[in-house]
Amino acid sequence: MSEELLVNVTPRETRVAVVENGMLQELHIERGSQRGVVGNIYKGKVQRVMPGMQAAFVDIGLDRAAFLHANDIFRSAPLDAADGETPALALPQVQVPVTELLRDGAEIVVQVVKDPIGSKGARLTTQISIPSRYLVLLPRSKVIGISARIEDDVERARLKGLMQTLTAGGPGYGYIVRTNAEGQPAEALAEDIAYLSRVWEQVESRAPSATVGSCLYEDLSLPLRAVRDLIRRDVERVRVDSRETCDRLREFAARYMPALADKIEHYTGARPIFDMYGVEDEIQRALEKEVPLKSGGYLVIDQTEAMTTVDVNTGSFLGQRNLEETVFRTNLEAAQAVARQLRLRNLGGIIIIDFIDMQDPEHRRQVLRTLEKSLTKDHAKTTVYDFSPLGLVEMTRKRTVDSLERQLCEPCHECGGRGMVKTAETVTYEIFREIVRAVRQFEAARLLVIASPKVVARITEEESNAVAELEEFIGKSIRFQADSQYLQEQFDVVLL
Repeated sequence: MSEELLVNVTPRETRVAVVENGMLQELHIERGSQRGVVGNIYKGKVQRVMPGMQAAFVDIGLDRAAFLHANDIFRSAPLDAADGETPALALPQVQVPVTELLRDGAEIVVQVVKDPIGSKGARLTTQISIPSRYLVLLPRSKVIGISARIEDDVERARLKGLMQTLTAGGPGYGYIVRTNAEGQPAEALAEDIAYLSRVWEQVESRAPSATVGSCLYEDLSLPLRAVRDLIRRDVERVRVDSRETCDRLREFAARYMPALADKIEHYTGARPIFDMYGVEDEIQRALEKEVPLKSGGYLVIDQTEAMTTVDVNTGSFLGQRNLEETVFRTNLEAAQAVARQLRLRNLGGIIIIDFIDMQDPEHRRQVLRTLEKSLTKDHAKTTVYDFSPLGLVEMTRKRTVDSLERQLCEPCHECGGRGMVKTAETVTYEIFREIVRAVRQFEAARLLVIASPKVVARITEEESNAVAELEEFIGKSIRFQADSQYLQEQFDVVLL
């Protein structure tokens, strides 16, 4: 598998694309005016404790107050008698009232785990974690955990032993060993431990004197985060179209991952880098509801406030054997396409997939396995459930930032965000009703109706007989005027 990272830099926007075998898989966007705050650590002040919700609103200097749930509040846990380690994030075993953990006006150090999305404020935690290239520091825990993606038992044991040796006699922080650490020597891990210790010491030293809303720690910019989190041994190269950014990435890589620094190169082609790889076209397609499949079938993806639904259709695919085989082949292809679209569109929360009905239980199992296997490449945590009695597959995908559509688009002003507009026929009959309503309420010699050109054309052509009947009914003449400034649903009835 050939994988590349493409970094496109413009003055106010940076984009990073993950391309596998020439096909766009992920897109990350950072804009100067809307830089995300996930991972940032702030000095906050509790605005209001809400016992009924087991949560509190905290002022961290953003436009909206952030949300902190009781389950995300760190508190020391007793040492485990078996191994002397606390749970990884000291998650509460017993529900404790939030009023015992926080009080109004209290100043606390918090970290953002979810950006503000829609009308909701940022989501916070006091269980701080700071990532580096190979490790994640858990300064308020003592556990040493290994990424589940490292499956080799021998390697897991080696890394666990190395970490126990390297942290012996230290301040007693906890760590999670990331997937990137697989095969790394002790020296690389020791460097990360030293780096993370310095970062946390700076946070601790600044916190007492910092004002409310101060950012004590800010995560790296998008290009640096991409190199830190996305570049792996199987990444063939990182191509950057900005000389300045390329130099900065090389310097960062030389310091923290020297073995991979040579993979970063400056793109100097005449064509824009995203055009060269067809990424711009893929982005446009990712904003459409329909996703064509190679077989002739297609997906329909609808994103709502509560959930995302994916409908699978056979389309023009007729198959070569029988209906069940046709449906099975379409669903297999759809399962792979759905996994890619979730990554590409960054869809999160509850997701319902309506595969085409299959009678064979083995076919259902194979489609589900294909979906689960295709999701293993996803960096976001996903959970897939079995087919429901209605033949639907329910799943969840962790959401930390807005979807691609909500980052790049806004609700349609013409339809008010419904995604639909009333037809010219519907608006015509609304106008007729409004004319009758106006005449009954007010005195007028004649009436003027101003509407969009499409609506006026329909009224004067297809509804001319209805207009004549209406004029006879109300006993007044009606004149219609087209105005291109009017949207299809807009109109005015003027009494003259």
